[in-house]
Amino acid sequence: MNRRLFAVLTLLVCCLVQQPAMADNLDPQAAPEAIVTSGRARFTVLTPQMIRIQYSTRQQFEDRATFAVVNRRLPVPQFTTREEGSYLYIETEALTLRYRKNAAINPALKSPAALQITLTVNGRETTWYPGKDDALNLRGTRRTLDGGSGDNYRYDLEPGILSRSGWAIIDESPKTKRGDGSTTFAFEHNVDGIPWVAEPVDPNAYDWYFMGYGHDYRQALADYTKIAGRQPMPPLYALGYWYSKYQRYTQQEFINLTNEIKQNDIPIDVMIMDMDWHLDGWTGWTWNKSIIPNPTGLIRWMHQQGLKVALNLHPADGVASYEDHYDEIAADMDIPFGERVPWMLEDSTFYRSMFKHIIRERESEGVDFWWIDWQQNLTSNYIAGLSETFWCNHVFYGDMREQRTDRRPMIFHRWGGMGSHRYPIGFSGDTYGTFGSLAFQPYFTATASNVCFGYWGHDIGGHLQIGEMNPELMLRWLQYGVFSPIFRTHGASQAGNERRIWMYPNFPLMLDCVNLRYHLMPYIYTAARQAYDTGVSICRPLYYYWPEENEAYRQEGEYMFGDDILVSPVVTAADNGTKAFHKTWLPEGQWYDVCRNELVEGDRILSDEYDQHEIPYFLRAGAIIPCYPKVQNLKERPGQIILEVAPGADGATQLYEDDGDSQGYQDGAYSLTTIRQTRTAAATMLNIMPREGSFEGMPAERSWQLVFLNEERPLAVTIDGQPTNGWTYDELTHRLTIDIAPTACSVGIAVALVYSEQATAVPFAATLLQPTEQQLYDLQGRWGNQPSYQPFILRQKQADGSFIIRKIMNHQ
Repeated sequence: MNRRLFAVLTLLVCCLVQQPAMADNLDPQAAPEAIVTSGRARFTVLTPQMIRIQYSTRQQFEDRATFAVVNRRLPVPQFTTREEGSYLYIETEALTLRYRKNAAINPALKSPAALQITLTVNGRETTWYPGKDDALNLRGTRRTLDGGSGDNYRYDLEPGILSRSGWAIIDESPKTKRGDGSTTFAFEHNVDGIPWVAEPVDPNAYDWYFMGYGHDYRQALADYTKIAGRQPMPPLYALGYWYSKYQRYTQQEFINLTNEIKQNDIPIDVMIMDMDWHLDGWTGWTWNKSIIPNPTGLIRWMHQQGLKVALNLHPADGVASYEDHYDEIAADMDIPFGERVPWMLEDSTFYRSMFKHIIRERESEGVDFWWIDWQQNLTSNYIAGLSETFWCNHVFYGDMREQRTDRRPMIFHRWGGMGSHRYPIGFSGDTYGTFGSLAFQPYFTATASNVCFGYWGHDIGGHLQIGEMNPELMLRWLQYGVFSPIFRTHGASQAGNERRIWMYPNFPLMLDCVNLRYHLMPYIYTAARQAYDTGVSICRPLYYYWPEENEAYRQEGEYMFGDDILVSPVVTAADNGTKAFHKTWLPEGQWYDVCRNELVEGDRILSDEYDQHEIPYFLRAGAIIPCYPKVQNLKERPGQIILEVAPGADGATQLYEDDGDSQGYQDGAYSLTTIRQTRTAAATMLNIMPREGSFEGMPAERSWQLVFLNEERPLAVTIDGQPTNGWTYDELTHRLTIDIAPTACSVGIAVALVYSEQATAVPFAATLLQPTEQQLYDLQGRWGNQPSYQPFILRQKQADGSFIIRKIMNHQ
C-alpha cells in the first residue's frame, strides 16, 4: 500500500472513531495538575499548543463553563515549570510561557514585559504578548448578512481561532465585546436540563485561551471542539432541499406548491412557513385561521408527502393579550391582565410558561423545528450584555434536545458569537440577489469554518431582487447551493422575485442542480460526521490543506467540499450570453475535472469558459465519491449505492450511515463501510470492505454500481475473482460502469479491472477469458510480437469477433 493511501485510510479511521465520549462528558473544571497559579495570575495547560491565561485582581478565577468554552477536563499534557529570578516559566513541547511574578497583566500596554509566549512557526521563533495585534487572523463569521450586497461585510467578520501568524486568542473576558455588542457569561445550574446563565465571578478579569498551533489549522479546530463542544450532526433531512419564501401563502397555496413540486419531479425535504402563518405583526404565536384554517391538518398532510415543516418566529415583542394562552402566561409572570408580556427568556419562569403553553402546543400540531428570526434589540433588557441571539439559540436548541428526544435537535437561527456552533443551523439573513452577493458566499461560508460554524444556510437566489427576474443568476446561485451546507431557496415577497424554480425557462438545468445535491448525499452526510468528529466543517478553506501556498489564501472563491471535492463555482454573468470565463487555482497534484472529463495537473491556474449547465468542480486523483441513485426525499433509503471512482492514484473513503434523525450517533449507533482503490499497470482493484457497526433500521443488503471515470477499457472485469459480464463501457466518455447484485453488507466485495494477461498483482488473473488472437504495434503502427519499446498498442480479437484496442504504457 502506498504512503498516500495509508495516510488517507489513517485519517479516515481517526476522523470517524476518535474522541468517542468527548461530547458526552463535558466538565468545565480542569484537572488540578494542569493548573499553575502565581498570585493574581493563573495558567491552565490544556494541550501542548493551548494555554488558558487568567488574571484577576481579586484572585477569583472562573471555573464554570462559559459561552464559548464548556469543557476543560482534558488529558494533562507533559509540561514543566520553573522559576528563574522574578520569572515563572511554563514549557510544553510547543510553547514557552514566561510570566513576571506579581506583575499586572494589561493588554493596553502591548508589551512582553509582564507576559509572553514564544513558539516556532515554520522554523522561525514568534513571540506573543498581551495586546499584540493579530493582523493575519483568518477571521470567523458575523451575526447576519442583512443588507449584504457584494462583499460589503468582508471587514466586519469577527476574529477566528486560526491565523497565519501561527497564534490566536479566544477572549472569554467578561468585558470583551462580541460582534453584536454582547459579552460572554458563565453557565450555572440547570433549568429543565438546560445550563442557565450566570454572572461572572470577576467582571473585570481577563480570560484568554492562547492557541499556538502554527499552520496546523485542522489540529487547532479539533482541539477547539475539545474545549468548546462539537458541531452536532443535523438530521439528514436538513441537508436536502428546502422551499422557502416570504409570502402570504394560504393553506391551499401551500398544498398547490407541494403538489407542483411533486409534479415537476423535484426532490424536497423541508417546507418553511414564513411569518405570515400567524396573526399580523412581526411577533406572533397564534395561527391566522383566515388563511390557514386547519394548520394541524395541513402539517399532517405535508408529513404524508415526506416533508418536514418549520415556522418562522420573530419573538422580540413577547406575548400580546390577543394571543392564544396569554392568560396563563400573564398569570405565571404576574403581569396585569391586558399588558403585553415582555420577551424575557433569561427568566426561567417565562421560559417554562412560554414553552409549556405555546411552543409545545405548536410542536404537538406537527411543527418539526423553529426558524428563530430575531428582529429587535441585540442584547437583553434585563441582563446587561446578554446576547438575545445567543440566548435564544441556546434555550431553543437545549429545549428541543431535552424535551423532544424522539428526534435530533435542530433550529434555524443567526450566529450569536463563539460557542454558537453547538446549535446548528445558521440563517445568514437578507442579502441582495446580485452576482456580487453570490460571489461573497463561498468565502463567507468557508471562513465560518474557522470558528466551527459549519452549517450556514443562505437565501439561495438572494432575498431582495434587483431588477427583472434573472434565470442565469438564479441558476448560478443553485449551482453554488449544491456545494453549500444547506440547500434552501428563499426570497422576499416582491413582484417577480420567483422561487418556484419550475417557473424559470432554464428549469431543466435547475432541476439538475437539485438532483446533483441528492446524488451527492452519502458523501455530504459522511462529511457531516467528519465535522462532528474533527471540527473540520463541510466547506473548508483551501489553506486547511495547503497552508504554505499563498494561492490557498488568495483564491477566496474556491474551497474544499469534504475531503475530495474542490469547488470553484461560477459567480459572474456570462460574457457572451452563454459561457462565463472563469479561473480556478488547482493545488499541486492531479485532479479529475468533472466538466471536461479529464485528469489535469495541479499547481497552476486553470482558465476556462463554462456553459450555463457546467459547475467547475474537481475530484482529487483517486477519490471515491459515494452517491445515491435518483431519490425524491431523504426519508427513502435507496437499496443501491453508486461509487464514482476518480482516476490517477490510489485512494480511499468511508461511507458513514446512521438512522438520520436520532441522537444515537453520539453513542455508537452508526456504521462505516471502508472502500479503497489501488492501481497498477496491470490492474485497478477496488475493495468494498464489510460494514462495521450497527444502528436500528440499517439495511441487511444492498446493490452497488461502480462508475470508473475516464477509465481505459479493461481486458476483463472480475468480482471476487470471477469474471463478470455485468459491465458496460462508453467509448465516448471512457466511463466504465459495473453493476453488482444485492449483497449482504456484512460481506466484502473485491472488484478488479484487468489490463494485462500477466496481471500477477491480481490473484485471480488465471480466470480471465483469453482472446482468440492479439497483435502488438508500436506508436507508428509497426507490427511486432515482442516489442522492446514502450509504450505500444495492443489489438485483441475477442471470441465474439469484436476487437479491443488499448495503449499499454508499461508492459511487464
